[in-house]
Amino acid sequence: MHQPGRYIPSDSPKIDAHAHVGAFGSWCGVSVGAEEMCEIMARLGVKRTIISHPDNRTTLEAQRRRPDQFAALAWLNPADGETAVHKLVELAEAKQIQGLKLHPLFNAFVADDECVFPLVEAAQKRDLPIFVHSGHPPFSLPWSIGQLAERFPAARFVMVHMGHGHGVYIQAAIETARRRENIWLENSGMPMPGKILEACRRVGSERLFWGSDAPFHRHEAEMLRTEVSGLAPSELEKVFYGNIKAFMGWRDI
Repeated sequence: MHQPGRYIPSDSPKIDAHAHVGAFGSWCGVSVGAEEMCEIMARLGVKRTIISHPDNRTTLEAQRRRPDQFAALAWLNPADGETAVHKLVELAEAKQIQGLKLHPLFNAFVADDECVFPLVEAAQKRDLPIFVHSGHPPFSLPWSIGQLAERFPAARFVMVHMGHGHGVYIQAAIETARRRENIWLENSGMPMPGKILEACRRVGSERLFWGSDAPFHRHEAEMLRTEVSGLAPSELEKVFYGNIKAFMGWRDI
């Protein structure tokens, strides 16, 4: 029986384009284990989740234990130079990852700094998508991500959080993706439902992904924000499921 105030997810399948497993300490103070994440996914109809963590061992272990539920990104710091590139190549050749995660804010580098180029080149060569955190000055602003995408037009970039919590950066994310066809937008942690609708109209309904950013945000809140954005049912199916499935080239889900 429906309980007032309790979120009831739709029956349509979902893929979470951006989340994390493990613990994040310091000011964050949040964590979620792999098994707990799988329980949440089962309850809410999430078929697969793309995960990352600063300690790649945490990500890889979760994927090893639940290969059908998790897809791993390699979280690498461009400041580590050739060490980071070698790690990306090693993980890619072992087929342990399905993409690269760059976090300019966490690792303190500007998104289009020259130190980033070798990692992007290595990812591009192996057709690995590149997920880039956005929305925090001075490191991870949409304009810098756009300049990186312009420099590497054959690479595929996902602007995670599509500008995050600042209206100016959210608008910049939409405008940047509109100009750069090799940028896709992911909407977790972005608080404005109307901007989800605007992104679909101006950038294209096939270039937006739904994500939870768990454990920093709740799946239910992120789902509801997308559901009330004004998208048509066919567009919701794309954002929740079809777009990221096609982007990742998944046929087994």
